[in-house]
Order: sequence, then structure tokens, then C-alpha cells
Amino acid sequence: MLSMTGIGKSFLGVRVLAEVDLAVAAGQVHAVVGENGAGKSTLMKILAGVHAPDTGTITIDGRQVSFGHPLDAQRAGVAIIYQEFTLLPERSVAENVFLGREPLRRGLVDRAAMDTATASLLAGLGEDSFGPRDPVKRLSVAQQQVVEIVKALSLDARIVVMDEPTAALAEHEVELLYRLVRRLQERGIAVLYISHRLREVFDLASEVTVLKDGRLVSTVSTSEVTSDDLVRLMVGRDLGTYFPPRASSVGEVRLSVTGGGNERLDDITLELRAGEIVGVAGLQGSGRSSLAKAMFGAAPFTRGTMTPLRPRSVREAVAAGIGLVTEDRKAEGLALRQSVRDNALLVTRAIGRKGSSVRDLLERVRLSPARPSQEVLYLSGGNQQKVVLAKWMTLAPDVLLFDEPTRGVDVGAKAAIHDLMRELAADGMAIMMISSELPELIGMSDRVVVLRDGRVAGTLPAGSSEEDIIRLAASEEAT
Repeated sequence: MLSMTGIGKSFLGVRVLAEVDLAVAAGQVHAVVGENGAGKSTLMKILAGVHAPDTGTITIDGRQVSFGHPLDAQRAGVAIIYQEFTLLPERSVAENVFLGREPLRRGLVDRAAMDTATASLLAGLGEDSFGPRDPVKRLSVAQQQVVEIVKALSLDARIVVMDEPTAALAEHEVELLYRLVRRLQERGIAVLYISHRLREVFDLASEVTVLKDGRLVSTVSTSEVTSDDLVRLMVGRDLGTYFPPRASSVGEVRLSVTGGGNERLDDITLELRAGEIVGVAGLQGSGRSSLAKAMFGAAPFTRGTMTPLRPRSVREAVAAGIGLVTEDRKAEGLALRQSVRDNALLVTRAIGRKGSSVRDLLERVRLSPARPSQEVLYLSGGNQQKVVLAKWMTLAPDVLLFDEPTRGVDVGAKAAIHDLMRELAADGMAIMMISSELPELIGMSDRVVVLRDGRVAGTLPAGSSEEDIIRLAASEEAT
């Protein structure tokens, strides 16, 4: 259905794509992977008509096409669903689906026709949890993604590009996306799937194209390669060395909780020691993020004990040497319109304390490029997360809590963040890491605490299997 051949593109004399080939058939899911800066987004924007290629050709159904505007790509059957949704929250589902091309009747918007068409599209995807008249602001992230897909189908899209579609989804919502992608396949739609999550690539795609530094590395069948192979192609590094070595020894207790509880948690008992990374696992709703917020004083424990103190506020926790890298870095961890320097100094300025040199910290977190004056808004997800880490490192806390530390970052940035976490632990920091990615938990943790229904279901040693974690997370009784 689609063939892109010899695609090249330069901006201000800097080549970002060179001789890239890509092909996808009707009803096929074709993944595109690579580190940030590999050229994935530029290639997809060329397909979507945002940029014109300097070299190369695009053919759809064997006919060469040229797009001077995104509307040209839409008319040719190309739709792109960006990681950041383009929905108007105050309007209904149907109004969003037909925004800018509302059907008219006697000169007025035909709302009944919009609702009927939207309901038909939702039914075609097997979606019945919301309707065409529901306001978008009341929908979950996964449901909003359904609306974006319905918008694409309403445009008679035959080629759908999905850019990091699970980056903002909770674990239990990912299966819904899988079902939607398979529905698109059944309808003969070609799907280009961009993701940093290799498990999704192998679950959904039959072929994967690997880009590096704007060039095509290889296009391979997912049945013929492993995760190790893909990582090697993307970053030139074996997955076996992807996770840094575990701590050889641990030190004194930096933080302990005994019988901690609040509205969401009950009878929490655990210890965090210097030099140790403690993983926290559990199914969605098990209380993982609630635990981090309670320890950080954002949603405090109301019973039980915690040492060095049981913080009643975030300010008390920070003063006691406890930091939190939040799950949503954009909404809770960064001031996006401010510079890298200002973000790195947010915590120390808030408590009136002098911190470490910002430039030295940016070099340590491997921020690329390390420009303190740059607005954080324009950094990649991985570099934004590194700025969050720098923010806490200026404080040099005794305990640092990580909630989904590598969500939405590429494999190269993940490796850098993992290395940094190990370095901090080696320097004597106690680290707690919440993650929905079981390979990450297993690869990084010195032990894993498993939560279920707001309680500790058990603790597993380093090297435990995914099956061990899932079995404990889903067990009927805490052990």
C-alpha cells in the first residue's frame, strides 16, 4: 500500500534523513524504532505532509504522490495520531471527530448526522464505554486515544501512523489499544507503529524498520530477531549489558515504614537502605504511586510510623532528604516554559538552600546538548527526565523515589538513566523504583516489593522471574 524510497531531508544544512526506504502492506502493522534523534518523527511528518522531502519518492497503491500540505496527505488516506492528542476537551466526541468539516443541513451544523456517523465508527471498533455526545474532558486517556483513531477512520484513512501510542496509558489500558490495532488490521488498514517499548513491537508488528542517525539500519521480520538484536541495531549495545550490575553491598537504613496507612494504603512495612535499589511492583490500582506520594508527604500516611520522620507535607519530606521523581514529568516534575537551569534549581530555591553546580550536574546526567539556557519544553522525553534528575541531585537527598523513571524515553536514554541510578546508589543514596515494565524491575532491583490492594503482598529477591512477580501481585492473600 505504501512505499517510501530514498527519502532524504535536511534542515538548515543539517541532514536528518538520508536514503531511507520504508514499505508497508494493507492490513500490516510495521514498527519503526530508533533512539530519539534517529529520524522517526521527521520521516512520519514527511509522510503526513508536514515536511516535503528533499530527495526520494512516495507511492500509495502504486501511484506516486507529492504532498504540499497535511490536507493533501489526508485526502490520500494518511492519518497520523501524535503522542500529544489534538482534542478539544470542552467539546463532545462527535464535535472533535468532525472538527472543521461538520456536516451541514440547511446551512446549520447537522448534529444528528455527526452523532450517527460517530456512533457507527465507535461500534465498528467495538467501543461502547462512551458515546458521541460525551465531553472529551470526561474520558480516560485510553478513551481519548479511541477518539483520535475514530477521527482517522472518519477521514477514510488507509494508512495510520501511531506515534508512541502507549506512552500515556496505564498498564491495563494497553490491551485496549492492542484490540484497536488488530481491528484496524482486520479492516485492511496499514499501521505504522512507532514505539520505544520493544514488547509492543513484538506483540503487534510483523516487520520492524530500525533507524539510527537519520539512516536506515535494517528492516527485519520480528519473527527472526530478538529484543537483544533490536537493541544492538539501535544503539550498538547488547541487552545483556543494558542493565548495570547490582550493588555488591548495602549500607544503613535510610528510610523505614512500619504499619503505614491512609485512605489508599494499609499496613505498609518496608525499609530502604543506602546503596540499594528497591523495586515496587503491582497491578494497576495496587497502590504503587500512592506509596511514593505517602512517603513524600504529598498524600501523607495517617497512621503507622516512618523514620527519619513521617512527613505531613512535601516541604517536610524535602527537608528530611527525601525526593520524588514523579510519574508525569510534564505536569508534576517540570516548568516546561522555563530553562534547563531554572528547572534544575527549582527544589533548592524553593527551600532556600544552595545546591551543586548546574553545569556539572547536567554533564553528569548526560544531558545532550547540555545547554542550561534552553527551554525544557523543546527537549526530548529522555532529556526532560534527565533535567528532573538534575533537579533532585542539586539537593543530594538521602532517599530518592522514582515513579516510572523511564516511561516514554528511548532505549539510549533508558540506559543512561539506569546507569545514573546505579551511580547514585553507589554514592550511598537509597532508591525506590516503581515500574510497570517487569524487565526493568528485574534488571535494576536488588529486591522487589510487590503490592496488592494497597498492602505489601510480599518481597522477592533479585533475579526473580516475571511469573513470580505476577503470581504474587495477583494472589488472593498477602504473604
